[in-house]
Amino acid sequence: MTITAVFDAAGWIDVSVPLRPGVPTFPGDPTYNIALAISMADGAICNVSRLDMGVHTGTHLDAPSHFIDGAAGTESIQLGACIGPAWVVDATALSGNIGPTELASLDIPPDETRLLFKTPNSELWNQPGFAEAFIGLDGEAARVLAERGVRLVGVDYLSIAPFGNPAPTHLALLSAGAVILEGLDLRAVDPGPVHLLCLPLRLVGSDGVPARALVRPRSDSNT
Repeated sequence: MTITAVFDAAGWIDVSVPLRPGVPTFPGDPTYNIALAISMADGAICNVSRLDMGVHTGTHLDAPSHFIDGAAGTESIQLGACIGPAWVVDATALSGNIGPTELASLDIPPDETRLLFKTPNSELWNQPGFAEAFIGLDGEAARVLAERGVRLVGVDYLSIAPFGNPAPTHLALLSAGAVILEGLDLRAVDPGPVHLLCLPLRLVGSDGVPARALVRPRSDSNT
């Protein structure tokens, strides 16, 4: 599945994954389906489509209730964490999951509070179906980030955690109040400082929420 980045005159790069039939979904999640529910071809005055998908499809944010039973839903996600200076972490040379040692080897300025991990995962969006061999952050690395006070952590595939062991990573970040942004496509983005604009749907009571995410380069002034 080929995905083309969208640029606009202001320099924004769309790092969202297009939602369309065949978009990869996490095993067991609902698949993406869109179809006309009302059709002009059938004599209606307009076309109206019906959308059926899981809330963790494509580019999305996780709510605390995703891994903490009884916790707040997506209405609790603070937009302030989703908008502002961010750092695209160059993890493209890694071939395995990110633990504390790998995390320490990456160029992450200590004052950056929104981190977007660019890994080899972004190339997986060109493959049909779900790929289990993606890179994630393990629970210990997630705890390091939580202790640093990171407000948002993004990753370029459908889960921030290694395949088969999702709970420790999610719990470490969500219990610390960090926002998890999953399903990015960072192929067109250079590592380093960017502005992040990520707006989730105003969905109440959900454990996940689709979002549109854009970045544009910024100077090192963190403004």
